[in-house]
Amino acid sequence: MEQLTAEFGGAGRTGTGVGPILEKFESVSRIAVLRGGGLGDLIFAIPAIAALKAAYPQASITLLGTPAHKALIAATKSPVDEVQVLPFSEGVRPGVEDEDDLERFFEEMRARRFDLAVQVHGGGRYSNPFLLRLGARHTVGTRTPDAASLERTVPYLYYQHEPLRALEVAGFAGAFPVDLEARLAPAEGLRPSPQAADDDSQPLVVMHPGATDPRRRWPAERFAELAVACAGDGFQVVVVGDESEKELAGRIVELAASGQVRSVAGELDMAGLVALLARAAVVVGNDSGPRHLAQALGVPTVGIFWAGNVINAGALGRSLHRIHASWVTACPTCGIDVTQVGWTAPRCSHDDSVVAGIAARDVHEDVRSLAATEVTRQLA
Repeated sequence: MEQLTAEFGGAGRTGTGVGPILEKFESVSRIAVLRGGGLGDLIFAIPAIAALKAAYPQASITLLGTPAHKALIAATKSPVDEVQVLPFSEGVRPGVEDEDDLERFFEEMRARRFDLAVQVHGGGRYSNPFLLRLGARHTVGTRTPDAASLERTVPYLYYQHEPLRALEVAGFAGAFPVDLEARLAPAEGLRPSPQAADDDSQPLVVMHPGATDPRRRWPAERFAELAVACAGDGFQVVVVGDESEKELAGRIVELAASGQVRSVAGELDMAGLVALLARAAVVVGNDSGPRHLAQALGVPTVGIFWAGNVINAGALGRSLHRIHASWVTACPTCGIDVTQVGWTAPRCSHDDSVVAGIAARDVHEDVRSLAATEVTRQLA
């Protein structure tokens, strides 16, 4: 235990955590958590935020996140007390930087006098210097060898389950896990948008065909095949996505050619998406934000994952969440090794799907199984 104290800057405590649980900091009333990125990135951080809330129950927690994160927190019950939208900053929030905007942001944040700032945004090359500019009394986060050091740092290695990585960071801040995966609930009074579903009497399957990396996307033809099969089972099928995914969603509806299959891609705000996912019998998606959100809402999901992403982002349980993993390890076009990922690895120019080999019939079998489980659960 002395070795932990010397290396990590705090005395260890016994208990069950993801890695060591170090001593809590004293007199903590204001906590900042840095987590940019997409919808899924925030969901991965929610268990760590819940742990911090439990460890420091009198403290307010400010999430430094994106506009999408702010919309999600407004649409759900969560351990986050407020969201401050990050300015554009390289490696933290992509966009055109404005030094005046950055300085105004940091002046405002320093005026809040955070007692603890926690970084769960990557390896720290950009996020650690950003965190240090907040001027917090204590800092904790992940770190690659080339990143600035914080008061307590967890080594960042790419292949680690993201929620568990964040929980390991929370442990270095003295916080024991409350949940291993995110748990969210719709905000009070949230209702699905009128255009989101046609018939409340029909069980609903929601599909999300998008993903930030095109290589993680199951082909539209597979989604259409699955949609036809689900419609044949009597499900209402709704395809969701953002504005950039309207064409993809429309292609699936066109291929399915069924009155039971429709798209609302680009039509829902965050509250509408949360409400729609919450009433689904099953959600099917790639390794992407809406699938992770559905899981956090307690909705059964079927995920289509590349094997490497199962390590980073796959659901831990299988009673409500099924995963179909593709074991492709080389680009289908040029043969480059796709397991060497991260910011230092070469990325070929090809966007061929690495999950195309997953069969629709296998996914359909899990949808039917989970839908039956959901009906049983509701009747119990």
